[in-house]
Amino acid sequence: MNGMPKPDEHHAKLHRLAGTWTGEEKMNPSPWGPGGTAVGRYQCRMDVDGFFLIQDYVQQKDGQPNYRGHGIFGWDGERKTFTWYWVDSMGQVPAAPSRGQWNGDTLVFEHEPMGERRGRYTFELSGDTTLLFRIENSQDGGQSWQTFMEGRYRKA
Repeated sequence: MNGMPKPDEHHAKLHRLAGTWTGEEKMNPSPWGPGGTAVGRYQCRMDVDGFFLIQDYVQQKDGQPNYRGHGIFGWDGERKTFTWYWVDSMGQVPAAPSRGQWNGDTLVFEHEPMGERRGRYTFELSGDTTLLFRIENSQDGGQSWQTFMEGRYRKA
């Protein structure tokens, strides 16, 4: 190796998510609540010499913060996948990162299966100023998916 590693084109793709994104979210009823609408805000920045995108998130309902999260996006060159580690105010520690790929303007991650239960997370960019985000869950190993949350955000 000649010197320290440098970020490559895979890391550069994560730059598209950098910035402050704010928008309305719609949650469907779930074991965690009755559903409804909220406002979500992501603050994302490239860090650690351009290798990782750091994501801070706050959700507000009725003008009050009710959920917080922190994500770290990266590129796993050995497995040729993007990675997303997520921790939040529910307190669970991820056993492993979610893994995904870019397809055009869309970055889709899936959890490594935990039995039959799976999660899928879609970040879809529309131009430079609109981000659509969706969380879907499957209880049957990925045969059918139910939307848990959808959000539409504008870049500040």
